[in-house]
Parts: sequence; structure tokens; C-alpha cells
Amino acid sequence: MAPSIMSRALQRWLVLIFLSAAGLYYVIHLKRLDASFSGFLPSSDLHHIDWSAIPQQHPVAAYLELPKTPPKSLNKIQATFKSESESEKSARLEKQQAVLDAFNRSWKAYKDNAYGHDEFAPLSHAWKDHFGGWGATLVDSLDSLLIMGLEDEFQEAVKAVEGIDFSVTHIKTINVFETTIRFLGGLLSAHELAEGKDNGVLLRKAKELGEMLYHAFDTTNRMPVTRWTWQNNFEGIPEEPHAYVLAAEFGSMGLEFTKLSQITGDPKYYDAIQRVFNILEQEQQETKLPGLWPVVFNAQTQSFKDDTLFSMGGRADSMYEYIPKQYIILGGQSDQQRHMYEAYIKVAKEQLFFKPMNPDNLDILLSGSTEVQFGKVKLRPEGQHLTCFVGGLVALSAKVFGLDGDIEIAKKLVDGCAWAYSTTATGIMPEVFSAIPPTEKDPKNKWDRSRWLAEIGKEHPVSSPDEVKAVDAPARAAKIAESLRIPEGMSRIHDPRYILRPEAIESVFVLYRITGDKKYQEIAWKMFQSIIAATQTDISFASILDVNDASPTRTDASESFWMAETLKYFYLIFSEPELISLDDYVFNTEAHPFKIPKPTKDITQWK
Repeated sequence: MAPSIMSRALQRWLVLIFLSAAGLYYVIHLKRLDASFSGFLPSSDLHHIDWSAIPQQHPVAAYLELPKTPPKSLNKIQATFKSESESEKSARLEKQQAVLDAFNRSWKAYKDNAYGHDEFAPLSHAWKDHFGGWGATLVDSLDSLLIMGLEDEFQEAVKAVEGIDFSVTHIKTINVFETTIRFLGGLLSAHELAEGKDNGVLLRKAKELGEMLYHAFDTTNRMPVTRWTWQNNFEGIPEEPHAYVLAAEFGSMGLEFTKLSQITGDPKYYDAIQRVFNILEQEQQETKLPGLWPVVFNAQTQSFKDDTLFSMGGRADSMYEYIPKQYIILGGQSDQQRHMYEAYIKVAKEQLFFKPMNPDNLDILLSGSTEVQFGKVKLRPEGQHLTCFVGGLVALSAKVFGLDGDIEIAKKLVDGCAWAYSTTATGIMPEVFSAIPPTEKDPKNKWDRSRWLAEIGKEHPVSSPDEVKAVDAPARAAKIAESLRIPEGMSRIHDPRYILRPEAIESVFVLYRITGDKKYQEIAWKMFQSIIAATQTDISFASILDVNDASPTRTDASESFWMAETLKYFYLIFSEPELISLDDYVFNTEAHPFKIPKPTKDITQWK
């Protein structure tokens, strides 16, 4: 049926109204943006942003500057290694080559299928862009390429990095923490390790990214916006820190911003993160568990008094990691971080670390979580793969701060994660599980199968009265353990996945370098073999759904930290100890090594 005359007229009026509205929008909005862009945006490209030309809405009156005194001579960290026989060297190099083969396989799969994208999807052979589409795996792997002697691949990667525009992205909200540790950390570390082989490209890109990330601190109290709607800054829309921030995302940018200031001589990056450290120090004794910071707090009001959960695991982990490491990267020139570490590790030893009951009565520790309710402290006896970094951190801090007694605690923490690896069908630790803590009656927590079954029963309540009648409690618990594949010593598997995480091998590596004990190389080799067997795909490696499944289902995921961290730590534990010595480098939380300032050298040499 033909439209009526009236409907045609109505259509013309609607078109006219739409065009008028569009024109008005352009005049009011786009013209304003054109004016605001003037001076820092190329006229031919309204997407590119020169962040260095965008003025701060809340500028700093006077910068907190890097320490002026010369760096101190820090305590020796690495052990003095004995010379190895030819057969020992041959066996070690064979293992190192196996790690290199796994890296090359992963790199080729990424290069052939996802080069320049954030992640490779190992089952579909596709790509994913979760981190801005700036090539997270490419940038994250730069220093791994150098460390593993892959010079040609590195040079090719540098050319690709040169084409990244950090001001162009499809995502509206940037995770400032993830962008800092993966991208900024990767660029700075590779720049230092390259020693000029990158022709200045990596430092130039680091400066570009640093200028952008610095604007996430442009708030009234200079605390960072951790999930940052980046468009607001250049549109003149004020941004404020959030009332709900995760500890790790708030307090884990110190190493990268400090290193950027050390290299460039620009104090504003150090100023930005030193203000964060100052707030953490100010509030450390004001929380519900003085000495520790909660997992969540209010960056807007700078209040740390509300949240009741305390942990060195997920959502808080790297904030604790960066406190002693900030002392190291400053060359021991500030005692602030030493005092903060000594205060929090004392409480962690009392309230977080516990000995899990296990069938072999091993003297091991796990780092759990604690909840404070009505003034009472209650332990959550859990093990997280993410907390496995703690053993290495405690060992490193013990050496740096001269806390020699803590080395034994560090060993027990590492042994705890090694035990968790050894108990499963794949030989890999699950993401999160519950364990059984000591009691007042049995502080040594000796193995008791009946208690283990009772704990499984508590963790898996009955669903109906009929279930209780059908079988007695121990038999029911045994059946649950069998059907859910719960290893002896664990009472519940909250998250059975393994997503190619590095934290366990990280601590095993650190303990090996600190003690020189080859048992850690043996632990590492077993871990490596188990991971490769469980995660290998037709052309690469993938996360798995259940570590207690002998033939696990793989998922279409492989994060950038697989090549940036996990394989790097495996490679380094089978390298000569001089390669990235812990006396010369400190690792950021993404395993990017930064040079430690030395007493005989001035920091300004890196400008």
C-alpha cells in the first residue's frame, strides 16, 4: 500500500528535525571538542592524543623528588654458587633448552596468528584484545626475548612496538594497574636490557605511555583513578578516585613510575606514586587489623577502616610486594618502605600464615586470608596460587633487611605451594582451595584422616535430610572427596583452574637464587613437566579447567604473563646465576627486571 500524503509529510518533518538536531549537536559539542583539541591533536586525526600537552586540572604545586643521597650498598641477596661438573651443566642446559623450546613454540603461535594483539587464543588460533589492543603479549615479552637470546625476534618486535599508538583504543575504561605493569614495565625493562639496541624506540614509547597514565592521578587528592575513563581528561570532565578500590590496583605502580623518573629525570612520576606510599604509611595502623591493609578501601576519602577482609592473595597481592621492592629500586635511600614491611610482615606471620594438615606431616606453610568481625580475627584457611609469590618475597626481604630468621619461613611457604602442586592429578596447584589449619589442641597439626573427612563434610553441607539418612557422615565425605577429586589435605576446591600462572615458579626461582639449593631446580623441573603436559595444544599452550582431571579440558585462553613471567622464571632457574642476578635487578610484579641503583653510580646517568 502506498504511504499517505500525511505520512510523507511527517517523514519529511522527522528528517528535518533530525538534521537540525545533528547540526546543533555539532555546534555545541564537536566544535567545543575541536577547540579543546587545538594545540595537541593533529588536525587530520582526531583520535591521536598528545597527552604531554594536556594541562592538569589539579596540578602539583611542588614535586616530591627522588632521594638526593647516593644509593646505599644493599645486603648481598644471591648465594655464592659452587662450580658445576660437566654432567651437571649438560643436564641443566638440557632443561633450559626445553623451556626455550616451549617459549619459541608459544611465540611462533602468537606471531603467526595474533601478532600485535593483546593475546593469542590457543584453541581457535584467533586473537583477543582485553588490554586496549596495544599488543600486551608483544610488549610483555620484549625482555624475555632479550634474556633468552632471541635477538632477531627482539628487533622485529621493536619495529612493531614503534607503531603502537597508546592514545588509540577501543576500550572506554583502562585498568591503570594492568597497563602499568604489563606495558610500561615491559617497555622500561626491555629498554634497560637492550642497552641501546632498540635505538631509543622503547624509551620513547614508555614516555608516551607514562604521560598518558600520569593523567590518571589528576584528581583533587592526587590519588589514582584505577579504572580510568580516559576520555574524560581531554574532554575537561573531572575524574575522582573511586570509593571502592582494590589494594593491588591502588598500590602497585611504584616500581614502574620510579624507574621512569630515574631514567628521564622527570620527578612527576615518582611524585605521583610517592603520595600513594605516604597514604599507605599514614593509614597502616588505622585499619581493623593494624599493620595490614584491607583488600578494599576508599581512595576518595582515603579511608582504610571499613573493609574487614585481609589477605596477601588476589586483589591485594602486589601492593604488599611493591613495598620492600620500592626500597630496593631506590637503592636503600628511604627507610619508609623498610618500616612498612617490618610492620606488615609481623602481623602476616601471626594472622595469615598457617600450617596445613597434610598426609606426610610436612612442615609447610600457606598464606591464607583473615576476616575481622566485631573485633575478632578469624582465619580463612585457604591456599591461592596468587599467594605463592609470598615465599619469594619473604626470602628477598629477609636478605635485604637482614631478617635472617625469616628465610626458614620463606622456605616453608615455598614448600607449601610445592606440596599443593604435588597433590593433584596433573601435578599443578588449583587456583583456590581450602586447607585444614592447626587447633589449640594440636598446634603441630598432625595428619588425621577422620578430621579431614569431617572438614570435607563441613565444606559440603547436606542438601536434604534424606542424604543424611542414606549414608553416615565419614562415608558421605569420602564419596564427596572421590567424586570431586579432592586431594588429601584439601577440604574444598573453590576454583580448580590453572591459567598458566607464574607465582609458584617465581618463588621457587627466588629461593634457588638466594640459597643455591638445587632442590629448587628439581621442584621447578617437575612443575614445568606437569604444566607442559597438561596445557599443551596443537601449536601452543592453554589454560585448563580442572587440575584434578588427569586429562584436563583446555580453554581458549593464554594471557601475556605466560611468556612474560612463567616461562621466563623457568628459563632463569636453569640459567647461570649471573643472568639477571638478584643483586643487580629487582623484578616488577610482571617479572620485568629493573636495574638497581649502585653506590658508585649516579641515577642521573640514565637520563
